[in-house]
Amino acid sequence: MQIMATVTNSALGHEVIVRTGSAAQPLRVPSRSTGQGSAINGGEFLMLALATCYCNDLYREAGRLGIPVDAVEVEASAEFPGVGLAAADIRYRATVSSPAPDHAIAELLRETDAVAEIHNTVRAGVPVVLLRP
Repeated sequence: MQIMATVTNSALGHEVIVRTGSAAQPLRVPSRSTGQGSAINGGEFLMLALATCYCNDLYREAGRLGIPVDAVEVEASAEFPGVGLAAADIRYRATVSSPAPDHAIAELLRETDAVAEIHNTVRAGVPVVLLRP
């Protein structure tokens, strides 16, 4: 399954479209006050990707393990030491509200950490290639 994001920015406007397979949808992202670029930076989106992936995967894995989940909160953070430098100290935490026993929630958190695709992509250090037109 191919997942894609497109950002189109000019003096005429700012548009963000995300797509999984053939299902595309717009994502409301404001432009910077100057109109040049997104008001949300790539680091914020990277942390959002980690938090969103883990949140969604918690529900998926809870269903697989038969663990009821009432609510989830995931917070992801990283340090960005300077222009052109990779993120450091990437961390995340999750809270699951569930009537399940603590040991089942701990297992759910571990199992989900092991299979979270965005986390595993970052951990693997997958190459990013600039394609030229």
